[in-house]
Amino acid sequence: MSERPKIAAVVTTYYPASHADVIVGKFVRGFPTDDGLVPPLVDVVSLYMDQVSDKDVGVALAEEHGIRLCHSIPEALGLGGKDLAVDGVLSIGEHGDYAFNEKGQHLYPRRHFLKQICGAMASSHRVVPLFSDKYLAHCWEHAHWMYERTRALGVPFMAGSSVPLFWRNPWLEHPVGTPLDEALVVSYGGLEAYGYHGLEAMQIHIERRAGGESGVAAVQCLEGDAVWRAADDGRWSRELGQAAAERATRDPSRTPGEAERAGESLEELCGEPALFLIEFRDGFRAALLHAGGRGSRIRGWSYAARTGGQVMACGLESCGPPYPHFSYMGLNIQQMFLTGQAQYPVERTLLVTGVLDALMDSRHRGHVRVETPHLDVAYPPPAHDPIRPRGPRPKGASTVPFED
Repeated sequence: MSERPKIAAVVTTYYPASHADVIVGKFVRGFPTDDGLVPPLVDVVSLYMDQVSDKDVGVALAEEHGIRLCHSIPEALGLGGKDLAVDGVLSIGEHGDYAFNEKGQHLYPRRHFLKQICGAMASSHRVVPLFSDKYLAHCWEHAHWMYERTRALGVPFMAGSSVPLFWRNPWLEHPVGTPLDEALVVSYGGLEAYGYHGLEAMQIHIERRAGGESGVAAVQCLEGDAVWRAADDGRWSRELGQAAAERATRDPSRTPGEAERAGESLEELCGEPALFLIEFRDGFRAALLHAGGRGSRIRGWSYAARTGGQVMACGLESCGPPYPHFSYMGLNIQQMFLTGQAQYPVERTLLVTGVLDALMDSRHRGHVRVETPHLDVAYPPPAHDPIRPRGPRPKGASTVPFED
């Protein structure tokens, strides 16, 4: 490729610290990492915003950097012409004024964005790499359509969040083929939006288990006292929960491990808890303990597993401005733009999207167990490591906010 690849950004809205800001902004200004500020090797040439917030900074960024502000997705991809005129697309359907449905699912226009993007590729008889931020869609029907549409066209496709690129404290990654006995993630925040992050944090570890990923057979969401009754019934491990919670405690007055020294129980740490129980098609079982509401002391994600009778756990560390975890995500997306090859499997995001949808359905239907024969998503773990940090916490340029 003789020129730097041209990238179109299609976003819901663009205000400080929105996903558009922390992703697109790095493709324009550089990627702060532990090893310094890494300059981009591609050029964002067009920007479509579905909504313009009263806190908008996208217009000023576009004007400052000569990025074409577009009134439609076709204009952003064609740069004013009828044919596809870019070499890659960032699709960021996160944040903005969009409705929730009765299940508490946020109805972002992610499939709508992808439908128009893929339409522009199909009509031009040319495909380019595409990244879609976070889970694919609020429901399985939309997510599966997105997956099949990109496959049918042969689009290099990546999706997901920055969580797989977080720092791990201490470093923990199972060798491929590890015979895991059970696993648990501690999560926090909004049940759908942050529960997804917790499920993804789990999946990046357990997809490396012996046999690889086979898909999910059934799920159940529990809340309140039912969470602790399920522990008493042996449906999830308090030992794993405690091991993970000690790594996830992020009160300003606390440090990892202080929960145990303070004698706080999981009940005290978790506030108003929810629990995701997941039964995999190969018989493996995992759980996500979600701390929410008033009284929660959990402020991060963490993972614990038992293998060969040994419990191991790690915290997944992120950072505030300049939000360097998005730098590492951006560098992996950029690598796909440069090579045409996804850095990790989109099937991971597809499966986690379907699991989350089924769990929200379980909750809406009165916390029933939901069988998921449609989630027969099998895939091997990534063949190579993505671009990511290896230290326990951010350092250097990763901790230095951009100057306004």
